[in-house]
This record gives sequence, C-alpha cells and structure tokens, in this order.
Amino acid sequence: MRKAWERELGAAVDELVAADTLAFGGVGIAGTLLPVTEAYHRVEAALGDHPEEVRRQLDRVLADGTPAGRAYAATLLERVDPEVARAAWTSLRDDPSEFTTFVGCVMDRETLGTYASRRLAAA
Repeated sequence: MRKAWERELGAAVDELVAADTLAFGGVGIAGTLLPVTEAYHRVEAALGDHPEEVRRQLDRVLADGTPAGRAYAATLLERVDPEVARAAWTSLRDDPSEFTTFVGCVMDRETLGTYASRRLAAA
C-alpha cells in the first residue's frame, strides 16, 4: 500500500503530465491559482523530503507530458540538477508544440521550443 505522500505526489505529477497551461502564480484579476499550478507547488515541496522519487517522476513527465507539463518538469529539474535541467531544455528547444502561458492577467501562447530557448539563454 502506498503512503499518503506517494499518493499525493502521484496525483500532482498526473496533473503536470496533462497540463495545458503554464502558470507559476495566480492568474486573472482575482489571482486564482490554477489546479496545475497547485500541483507544481506540491511537487516542488516534495523535493526536500523525497528528491529521488520526485526526480523519477519528473523523468516521467518529460517523457509522457504535454508541452506545458514538460516545461514544468524541466523547471523543477533546475532545482534538483541544473545540468540535467539544461540537457532537458536543450532537448526541448526545437519542439514546435504550443501551450498557453499566464503571467498574472496576461495570457499568451508560445511554442515549447521558444520557451526552452529563453530558459537556456537565462541560465
């Protein structure tokens, strides 16, 4: 039987795998946290106590996730292993898949490749 933290982490990772939007904070006028943003923060919080399991789960998101999910996973990898994160961003920089981004009230669409290139340039 899985422990509570394993179930919670698994549910959060499932949310990231299916993510259609990338937002790290509140969105819209009310600053509402999207369920996928909450999932991202749950996975991020698990890094401290269960880094190996989180890393394994992030590999699953990179392999099976939507474009937004893979962006979340590569972002989280920056905290675990910057070199692996850089390799992930490098592998994503030619990806033409689009996803929705939110920064506060501003919604946009961009390709995973463009987003990955910007993350690499900022690193």
